[in-house]
Amino acid sequence: MSIRPSRLIAAPALITVLALTACGPVGGTAEPTPDATPSAEPSTSADPTPTSDPVAFVAEGSARDNLPVFLAVLEQAWESDGRAEGRTYVDLLVETGFDKSAMQVSKDLSTVGNPAETMMVSVKWSETACLVGQFGPDTPQPVATVLEPTDGVCIPGETAAIE
Repeated sequence: MSIRPSRLIAAPALITVLALTACGPVGGTAEPTPDATPSAEPSTSADPTPTSDPVAFVAEGSARDNLPVFLAVLEQAWESDGRAEGRTYVDLLVETGFDKSAMQVSKDLSTVGNPAETMMVSVKWSETACLVGQFGPDTPQPVATVLEPTDGVCIPGETAAIE
């Protein structure tokens, strides 16, 4: 029996999706966001035609409105020398305008002191929405989604201190 190349590619993607959806409330009541498309709210731009302008932080917007810029920042950090350090992601998110006091980041090292295979960073946007991103050596590329907080936090469990 041979394994098709398409299955080799699909397996890491499925693992990533499952890992992100596992961060939702117990019992599976939260629905993960299926894509990174901003909501279809009316544009405040005078020109209704789409542009190729880079995504921008929208302080008054929703988590969904800011998902594209959140992912763009994760991708920028991913391309840097600090790609395996949660601090790199936090610093770039803060530079972009995200609230540091609303962030969580997982630890860079595993419980036995090895580099973490995958890490997460989040920004609690509201009482009902978190921007959550996953990255790391075992993640082919950063991924991001909007999830509901679990017990008031975006990343359950012990996370790294953010100073």
